[in-house]
Amino acid sequence: MEVKSTAVKQHSQHLSSDRTWVDLFPSTIRPYLYLARVHNPAGTLLLFYPCAWSVTMACYAHGAPVSTVWTYVGLFLAAAQVFHSAGCVINDMWDKDVDAAVPRTSTRPLASGDVSMFGAFAFLIPQLALGIWLLMQLNEYSLRLGLSSLGLVVLYPAMKRVTNWPQAVLGLCFNWGALLGAASVVGAVDWHVYIPLYLGAANWTIVYDTSYARQDRDEDAKYGVRSTTIIFGDQIRPILAMFSAVVCSLVSYAGYCNGHGWPFFCGVAMGALHLARLLARTDFENKESCDATLLSNAWFGFWVWAGAFADLLLKTQ
Repeated sequence: MEVKSTAVKQHSQHLSSDRTWVDLFPSTIRPYLYLARVHNPAGTLLLFYPCAWSVTMACYAHGAPVSTVWTYVGLFLAAAQVFHSAGCVINDMWDKDVDAAVPRTSTRPLASGDVSMFGAFAFLIPQLALGIWLLMQLNEYSLRLGLSSLGLVVLYPAMKRVTNWPQAVLGLCFNWGALLGAASVVGAVDWHVYIPLYLGAANWTIVYDTSYARQDRDEDAKYGVRSTTIIFGDQIRPILAMFSAVVCSLVSYAGYCNGHGWPFFCGVAMGALHLARLLARTDFENKESCDATLLSNAWFGFWVWAGAFADLLLKTQ
């Protein structure tokens, strides 16, 4: 893999407050770890939680033991890390030139020239192979369902050039786990339950990715990158509040269809309060505030999962 020195030097010159554990690795390895975003857990958690919701809800509906939850949650956590890293590589390969022109993304390894396109492609192949191997640990139905999402994963970066709603496309591919989790447990999908869950999670992606991408609105408009941040304009807060209400309504409806009790809905309520608080406190004119929304949104995913898991524990007592 061809490695240049530019971004390595930039990373090594960061202030100590900006350094991450990745900087402990040799300079030849470091840029690939940054390319895969392994230093930032936000994306992995946002990809993981819909899987965890689905697994836990399926175990609740079919009376599976708690140990089944831990088995599949562990598998999906590993898969979330691998597929999120692969997705970041694919995204950066598509956006290399635009990233180089935007200050926030100009130090990304591909944009800065620290990793070549060939190096990125060579790095991507084993990640995809590992991801497919993880899917192969599931039943045949789940394997086919999982592989059917790869087209969306590859096409998503192009959507930023052809539609004003790339966040909606991201939501459709990023939350496939809301279907796959249940399929892995029971070998089938109860569409009445998991389509609302999937659509709720997809709307959640619109909320957090629009909030996060707001910091790049001016640059996106300048370089022709389309985004909901541009079309929402100054009405971003009330529009995202509406989408947040849709998220909570759809997730709650999925829980109702699955026969859940009060712990599940308490979890959704806690998540809703967190989204409302986060939306009220975010300063959409401040880049740091927008950046912080990504990891903070993972708490919504946690509260929904915690409610579903508590409901399962109560049922198995």
